[in-house]
Amino acid sequence: MKLPRSFFKPLTLGAPAPLRELPIKLERMIHFVPPHMEKLRAKVPELIAQVDVVLGNLEDAIPADAKEAARAGFIEMAKAHDFGETGLWTRINALNSPWMLDDIIEIVGAVGNKLDVVMLPKVEGPWDIHYLDQLLAQMEARHTIEKPILIHAILETAQGVDNVVAIATASPRMHGVSLGPADLAASRAMKTTRVGGGHPE
Repeated sequence: MKLPRSFFKPLTLGAPAPLRELPIKLERMIHFVPPHMEKLRAKVPELIAQVDVVLGNLEDAIPADAKEAARAGFIEMAKAHDFGETGLWTRINALNSPWMLDDIIEIVGAVGNKLDVVMLPKVEGPWDIHYLDQLLAQMEARHTIEKPILIHAILETAQGVDNVVAIATASPRMHGVSLGPADLAASRAMKTTRVGGGHPE
């Protein structure tokens, strides 16, 4: 745990100062875009006017052989459009995946000044937030990012749920926390509902 006087200090020389209060923005509708699909990227201009957040999804919905194309597609999408008041988020790959580090390095390096929030899946404890917090600070400093990029944690395991308070208070970057009920159920070997109806058993 950080001491209170250190909590709002930049973690890297040259990184922007952490926000003391989160910006108040409407986030009623988040539209997930699979950025490796060009025909769906082409719909982003109309989405910007219809939703509160456009999110480039790089994680579970993207096949392993399309991960790099999704990352490149998100960067292209972010560069091509003015998002105005609409938030620009990305859900990166999990920390234990082989794609996560390049997700951060390439995306923040290319479009960090446009990116509002990084959604981090499969968060299990504050240590996961601390790692991403430090990495984002280093990349912000390297690329002269003007505002801190926020973190939204997805809790998908019993351990993550158990550590929710520590996760929520791990960093001034913390934008929010979401629950991933399907993966949480799988982590507990639970029988539960599925999309479109009840569990087949």
